Amino acid sequence: MFNKLNKIYHEFPMKFWVVVLASFIDGIGGTLLFPFFSLYITQKFGIGMTQAGVILGMFSAFGLIGSTLGGALTDKFGRRRLILFGLVFSALSTLSLGLANTLAVLYPLVVVIGLLSNIAGPAHNAMVADILPERQRSEGFGILRVVGNLAWIIGPTVGGLVAARSFFMLFVIDSVLSCIVAVIFYKLIPETKPETSPEKKQESIWQTVGGYRHVLRDLAFMAFLVASMLMLIVYQQMYNSLPVYLRDIHGFTTQAYGFLLTSSAIIVVLFQFWVTRIIKRRPAFLMMALGTVFYVVGFSMFGFVSAYALFILAAVVITIGEMIVVPTSQALAANFAPVDMRGRYMAVFGLSWAIPSTIGPGLAGLILDNFNPNLLWYVGGALCLVSAFGYYALHLRLGAQKRFKAATEGELPAEAAICVMPQ
Repeated sequence: MFNKLNKIYHEFPMKFWVVVLASFIDGIGGTLLFPFFSLYITQKFGIGMTQAGVILGMFSAFGLIGSTLGGALTDKFGRRRLILFGLVFSALSTLSLGLANTLAVLYPLVVVIGLLSNIAGPAHNAMVADILPERQRSEGFGILRVVGNLAWIIGPTVGGLVAARSFFMLFVIDSVLSCIVAVIFYKLIPETKPETSPEKKQESIWQTVGGYRHVLRDLAFMAFLVASMLMLIVYQQMYNSLPVYLRDIHGFTTQAYGFLLTSSAIIVVLFQFWVTRIIKRRPAFLMMALGTVFYVVGFSMFGFVSAYALFILAAVVITIGEMIVVPTSQALAANFAPVDMRGRYMAVFGLSWAIPSTIGPGLAGLILDNFNPNLLWYVGGALCLVSAFGYYALHLRLGAQKRFKAATEGELPAEAAICVMPQ
């Protein structure tokens, strides 16, 4: 087992492993706080899930603007400076959220934080695409998934215990960890933006922003985004609506919800890399369709089960879909993008998360507060089914193109044929 892991380690450049380490530390901070944020605002401010959904949606709505600007700045000025700015601002904004005591203060904070906290998002994905060649990207994003879920093992469990005593300490810990990650990036990660050809005329910032027209005219990429949005508007309810649903409808504690997320994370840690090495040799859009079918089953189950063990089983089914969908979708988005437009493509790809984040919590809140709460999960299963058909249609239309073909044995490193099963 050690020899296999050692081979995997040497397949990837050192810069990538530094990014992995930084992502792990930052992930611990995020998973301490993020899963409990909807619980925090409903409890502290005495509001319902509909109003909480509006607040969460505002974060995403203004984040759309920040991410769009960040994609252009990433292509213009590079990845490193944007990431450092994002980390430092994240530390300050997290503390400010923890100190807010009234809705009158919270709403303007949401606007500012939404605008600036997502500005570095495209830079992170563009940096990984810069560091790794095309044949390694799905595996690289799979490794980031593994360490991200190692953080999920630690974060929600500890976060649930801390939140039971002091929600404010969650904000403090997250801020400190963001500062630590900023130091790691500053000391160890150089700029990764590819050098432009000397003959190519330097773009102005307005020309760079105007380059979004090229992205929006890429109709195949737009179709990919639509399918992703339908799936993600459902997937995000795992973190926005599910904790409130479990508390209010089934009487489960925050610790029970934290354990559910931890169980999911353990599965990813044990099996993600093995799954990624299998699916990378299969058509990417078909894998997206398959993973989304698991979402259909898992999210629909939330609507008709009541025993806690069955909620855990549903989360496991969803996690299997995650292990297929997440690294595949990130690699596909990178492969759509021309080298000199990675930041902007990644920014627009971020819309597949941001738009569902903007409208999803509010719509889910309307269902939870005004209709049969189980309806939320039945509608979610139906949306995921439509998304799966969309990915299959993209496979029929684009699957034969070289940039979307599965890697063959001859294109992989010698070690890449090894399937690493947990022992």
